[in-house]
Amino acid sequence: MLLVIANEPWQKAGTREVSGAEDRFAVVSAAVEGIRGLEASRIEIDRGGPSYTADTIQELRTTHPEAELFLAVGSDVEAELGTWHRLEEIVKTVTLVVVERAGTTAPAGPAHESQWAGPVHHVRMPTLDISSSELRERLEQGLSVDFLIPEPAIRLIRRLGLYSVGR
Repeated sequence: MLLVIANEPWQKAGTREVSGAEDRFAVVSAAVEGIRGLEASRIEIDRGGPSYTADTIQELRTTHPEAELFLAVGSDVEAELGTWHRLEEIVKTVTLVVVERAGTTAPAGPAHESQWAGPVHHVRMPTLDISSSELRERLEQGLSVDFLIPEPAIRLIRRLGLYSVGR
């Protein structure tokens, strides 16, 4: 599974401060270090510019034409699919995998169907009831994130001074 780090997350531009792509890549790489089957990917960083999932899928389709592609998103992201750039292309190319997130419910009915007309699988898994925003807030406030973030990633976040007060 590729964990793709956005170069420029266009939907977050101007809404909040976003750490640099290289720092986010380093943290994700540290978090999955030694975990078989997970890999941090810099495909969007290397391409440069705003990160669009449609471009990434197109590139993966070109480099791996025989691969069956799945796009995994959290259930909170599923509700935003209608805002995605070139969603029609994405729907034709991948199977959507929605990972149920504590505190969110999957959209249902006609609005959901108009956003995603392709194959979709919903996956329930044990989760910690905490979002990335809450983790950033804990780090900014100097609160512990032990056992919420893999230790190698915590060490890197501290070394780089990410998400600290006044940053």
